[in-house]
Amino acid sequence: MQVCQTCNLVDTKLYPSNIQVRRRLNKKDTKRLESIKAAHKAARTGSSTRMEDYLEVILELVELKGYATTLDISRYMNVSAPSVTKMLQRLDESGFLEYEKYHGINLTQKGNQLADAIRQKHGILLEFFEILGVSHDTANQDAEGIEHHLNPKTIRQLRKFITFLKSNPKIIQNFNNI
Repeated sequence: MQVCQTCNLVDTKLYPSNIQVRRRLNKKDTKRLESIKAAHKAARTGSSTRMEDYLEVILELVELKGYATTLDISRYMNVSAPSVTKMLQRLDESGFLEYEKYHGINLTQKGNQLADAIRQKHGILLEFFEILGVSHDTANQDAEGIEHHLNPKTIRQLRKFITFLKSNPKIIQNFNNI
């Protein structure tokens, strides 16, 4: 740091003010910042990624066994039973399920719709990644991380693209030969 010996001030050429820095930002930089800002303003579904994971697990358990228990959910979510209870209460308050402690867990229509939408997104992403040649395990992990963050319009386009690729297997073959 260079400091003027006479007045003890920092050389502003080396340490520009915020105004100077902002002026240097080019349009590309500010466009990216505005894009991030807009993405965070986007309408939320009223559910979090974690809530959606719980709904997805509950739906799978109900379809597999006919019911879901707190213990089953805790095993598949790798969390404690009290954590599951807290989340079930939250999901109940949000209208995604009906939960009464020591009784059954029933998804509401709203909960079923959201869980099914997440499962469909997961399936579409999994299929896409596998077409790209990603192993099933890796594709499954990646789909699990991404499925909660995609706009329904993006999923529809991805679905159309997968259908297009499957109807043109030569494209997939050419890609796999690269």
